[in-house]
Amino acid sequence: MKKLVVLLLLFVGFNGISQTQSELLKHYQDYYKEMRLQGDINGVIGALTHLNVLSPSKQRKDTLAFVYMNNGQHMQALNTIGIEKNGDDSDLAVQVKAVSLKALNQPKRALEHFEILFSRAPSAYLAYELADLKIQTGDVEGATTNIEYGITNAQEDMKYAFYERQQPYEVPLKAAFYHLQGLVIYNKDKSKIDDAIASIDEALKIDANFNLASLSKQALESRKEKPEGEN
Repeated sequence: MKKLVVLLLLFVGFNGISQTQSELLKHYQDYYKEMRLQGDINGVIGALTHLNVLSPSKQRKDTLAFVYMNNGQHMQALNTIGIEKNGDDSDLAVQVKAVSLKALNQPKRALEHFEILFSRAPSAYLAYELADLKIQTGDVEGATTNIEYGITNAQEDMKYAFYERQQPYEVPLKAAFYHLQGLVIYNKDKSKIDDAIASIDEALKIDANFNLASLSKQALESRKEKPEGEN
């Protein structure tokens, strides 16, 4: 009889716990929807965190990392899903790793994730990211391949944002590629400075207000007038 009573109490206890967890799950699902409607990022993060504790899900974890990334919290995003290269990662997870590692000034690590994204779904935008990162890491040959792809595939309506000024601005993506091409030409062979400037001029023909291209052209012209090594 005592054993039966104990079993009944355990059953009631477990049932109560199960019901409570189910109710909590429903509460945070509703809370998540409400926070999304209100555009409350911190609320969304809190709701997803609770949902992941109550009912762990890879998809939900990827979503949480993406929200962190979009909110500029790149370290938190990577702490959520890690930085390792994993062939089983969703496109969303790979994107988070690529963008966050780039934002945290880890070009080599970011590069391998952008390569995965490009292998899954090639695009001119991804080609630009790859070219930019390869220039940073010294792979000018690899950058050249991505730039050629980008110039060929960039459409007129494609824009790329730059942030070196206080006020961010956008330029046509093809202009951004011509600017990178000029940098690559110069990095490959310093004697081809005129070719490098000509490529940057192509970028400025597309968008005369491309500030970064103008600065690069000025820098190259000053080096042409005063070669490196001269006092």
